[in-house]
Amino acid sequence: MAVVAAGALALAGCTSETETPEEDTTAAEQGGDTDTDSETGDTDDETATSGDEAGGEGDGSTGKADLGDVTTAEDEISFSTGSEQYNAYNGDTSATNSTYNAVVNNQVQSGFWYWGTDGAIYPNEWFGSYETTSEDPLTVEYTISDEAVWSDGTPVTANDYLLEWASSNPEALGGAEALGFDPVSDTFGKYVPEVPEAEVDGKTFTVVYPEPYPDWELVVSAAKPAHVVAEQSGLDPAELTQAIIDGDGETVGQASEFWNTGWVFNDYEIADEAIVPSSGPYTLQGSVWEKDQSLGLVPNEEFWGTPPATANLVFKFAAPETHVQALQNGDINVIEPQATVDTVDQLNNMGDTVSLLQGDEMTWEHLDFNFAEGSVFSDDEGGLAAREAFAMCVPRQQIVQNLIQPINPEAQVMNLREKFPFQDDYQEVLDAAYDGRYDEVDIEGAAAKLEEAGLETPVEVRIGYSAPNQRRTDEVTTIKASCDEAGFNIVDAGDPTFFQQGGPLETGDWEVALFAWAGSGQIASGQPIYSTDGGQNYGGYSNETVDEAWDVLATSNDPAVHLEQIKVIEKELWDTLYGIPVFAHPGVVGYDSSLENVRHTSVQTGVSWNAEQWVRAN
Repeated sequence: MAVVAAGALALAGCTSETETPEEDTTAAEQGGDTDTDSETGDTDDETATSGDEAGGEGDGSTGKADLGDVTTAEDEISFSTGSEQYNAYNGDTSATNSTYNAVVNNQVQSGFWYWGTDGAIYPNEWFGSYETTSEDPLTVEYTISDEAVWSDGTPVTANDYLLEWASSNPEALGGAEALGFDPVSDTFGKYVPEVPEAEVDGKTFTVVYPEPYPDWELVVSAAKPAHVVAEQSGLDPAELTQAIIDGDGETVGQASEFWNTGWVFNDYEIADEAIVPSSGPYTLQGSVWEKDQSLGLVPNEEFWGTPPATANLVFKFAAPETHVQALQNGDINVIEPQATVDTVDQLNNMGDTVSLLQGDEMTWEHLDFNFAEGSVFSDDEGGLAAREAFAMCVPRQQIVQNLIQPINPEAQVMNLREKFPFQDDYQEVLDAAYDGRYDEVDIEGAAAKLEEAGLETPVEVRIGYSAPNQRRTDEVTTIKASCDEAGFNIVDAGDPTFFQQGGPLETGDWEVALFAWAGSGQIASGQPIYSTDGGQNYGGYSNETVDEAWDVLATSNDPAVHLEQIKVIEKELWDTLYGIPVFAHPGVVGYDSSLENVRHTSVQTGVSWNAEQWVRAN
């Protein structure tokens, strides 16, 4: 699946849970929030590798249902993640990693595995197989199905995966400066420092991890078409692959410009469909793209796996506040709206024509500080005292009580980033990391901290987020009512371009960023968010203790080590105030009751995780 890159979270954006960085996601909220990369406890190696039969909801499995022989119905089913438009076939760059790109790419780029509804990993046996051939060093052999082809007829081969490795800027090829690729995550190149063993155009390749890596199974899944990158970069496909094998970074670097920008569609159209072949059940080749309105995928006639249950899958670009009415009108068939009391009530009152699904989400809301030069929260300006002042006046409990508990009465203020309140070890980590100092609003204490910071009041703080988003607007309004009393001047800086390439999140045009991270149970995916040189560290936070703890965690397969290092990381993030966690997102899905196989999931792929199985009942 073309989910968020291994080692990264998605931005989750304007919908209830996804904004990758989530916009809100798999990253920054570009369409959905991504949640933490916390471990779920059920994604250990044994669960992940067994995958067993993904029988689906009927037998209690969290994997996809076995639909048997499928004949594609000549019908159309529509879905919306929000108003953010799909804009990149390559969702693995630092600027394009978002849930609103991933939901489309998941249908046109397939791979070795997918996430079940609880974060468990299931193999796509029709795509290929992989097996561990050595534990020391960890060695994994991958075999791609002989039937696997891109929709243009080119076989899916090791070439595609060698480019996937090269695009993560491995030092063996000269590193980021020499190669020029801009990946959202460098995990593949960092933990697999030597080129995977493979032959040009081969169907097998072998990956070796010199050091343990807990999320190794997530590192290799889908890949982009290397032959397209080569041809668009003036290279012969075999030449590019051989250059990767030979360590010829100069040649490989010629492909970086297209990889970074050639698959970005800022004009919201695909001028040359030859550059976007599909390896999934649907394809962009022949799709119908109506700017600002919708993108309709069509079946991939060359797909060798189970064909899609419905011929036309349409992604509607609609603001979340319009979703419920659009569902009732039949304009959109499946929605994942922002979870509000009104939304749930409206869906419940629609009668038998609409079905409602609710559940926990591995997506969480947070407020991040900007540490860049000139920011009032940077160490050269107001520093820690200013950040403490803001933390003291943010009414997190009021936000949860007013906006979240009416939907999920069990909801609570979230005080961690790598563990969720519904996880078994949440309390153990919390006890070690946080003393509750910001649980209650303290206006007098906040004002005193601002005075200590030496800032002239009122201190202007722009809270940036992807607009329109009513819940986030309400959050900012609630924060302003409280923090202005302490000496701040909170400014609502919601912006429709917040997650776009070159937009405010990327350029740092904010003092506080409000979005969500959407995760799926990864163990080490928080590293690029909180590490000094992390590709998802948008605020420029830097802390040696945090860096060292992540390095220890990410090079161990021992759950006890993971737990202890998470405690260190969480405590340091609180003590130095990287940012402020607020709540885990409640999940709500509404859909036309005539549809079958629509299933809620807690992970960053959202309800469309199995959209190729949606079908209207006869």
